[in-house]
Amino acid sequence: MANTAVPDQKSKEAYFTASQSQLIWARFKRNRMAMTAGSVLVFLILLGLFAPFLSPYDPTIAGRDPDYQNGAPQILKFCDDNGCSLRPFIYGTKRERSIKTNFRWVTTIDTNDRRYLQMFVQDWKYSLLGLGWTGLKFKTHLFGVDKGGIHLFGTDGTGKDIFSRTLHAINTSLAVGTLGVFISFVLALIIGGASGYFGGWLDGAIQMVTDAIRTVPAIPLFMALAAFLPDDWSAEMRFFFISIILGCIGWPTLARRVRTHLLVERNQDYVLAAQLCGASSGHVIRRHLLPSFTSYIIVDLVISFPYMVLSETALSFIGLGLKDPVNSLGVMLQNVTSADVLLNYQWYFIPVIFFIALVMAFVFVGDGLRDAADPYAGTKK
Repeated sequence: MANTAVPDQKSKEAYFTASQSQLIWARFKRNRMAMTAGSVLVFLILLGLFAPFLSPYDPTIAGRDPDYQNGAPQILKFCDDNGCSLRPFIYGTKRERSIKTNFRWVTTIDTNDRRYLQMFVQDWKYSLLGLGWTGLKFKTHLFGVDKGGIHLFGTDGTGKDIFSRTLHAINTSLAVGTLGVFISFVLALIIGGASGYFGGWLDGAIQMVTDAIRTVPAIPLFMALAAFLPDDWSAEMRFFFISIILGCIGWPTLARRVRTHLLVERNQDYVLAAQLCGASSGHVIRRHLLPSFTSYIIVDLVISFPYMVLSETALSFIGLGLKDPVNSLGVMLQNVTSADVLLNYQWYFIPVIFFIALVMAFVFVGDGLRDAADPYAGTKK
């Protein structure tokens, strides 16, 4: 009995002496759905970050395959009628005009032309992890074939590789969401912190502005802004413009929560002690009040992230956001709206699967963090 009591006593001591982050992590780990979603989310983020290395071909117009347009996904094989091979391979293709189709271009598969998979091939140059400004370029890619091209997810109407486009689209959508969440986060902390700490007429004025922004319908606003966007803007200009707009309209919810917390905490003894010691208002808010509910702020950021991605995707989908040649999930979803794609080119829907997985992973991780943010909830006294 003594041997079993010691671990229980140690676990209780570890529980009551653990830091807030340790308690949150311990509670989060018990949520299997959140842990699974977290693994999926990390996997998708890594796919986006290392998209140039994982992509066998340039996802832009420069990397299109003119001999394999609207091509179906190519499946790796080890065996066929000619025998088996230890190295996976695909078949070569030929693009020629056929009498049966009134001399239209037709892509045929040549089963006698084996193209073997190769690892760590040298191809187009790219920069990794945003290090392009340093001039550091790489040419190594994870895989390729000894001749021709390999398209695991098929190609679109211009011959661009959908696999490469999907990976870069994840990276772009995550980048837009990150910048939008960062802008929203900074505005919410500044505006909500000032409103909750000072109160009075300043709080009333800020809340009037907050309510006004919350009542503005998003789609009509974006349509009005799109009418003023110059057609000659580059893809980078559109990227930053969309990110800034998403951030500027996404801060009111978090600002309200920051305000509510500060209205309660500003009268606590530790705040009064800091004020008596001569601490400035900014110091009290930054060093004492905001850290007191850091976990809840992190949860809000994670939960708001999928909504930023959804907003970017929706804007690009209806033609108000990013456009070709930029690769984003919204831009790629534009390609699945025609009946011709639904009937003949179903592989265009593969990026939709990644989009759903990305959003759902953020949602489940956010829910798990929200439940774990209060480590003492549901514990026995």
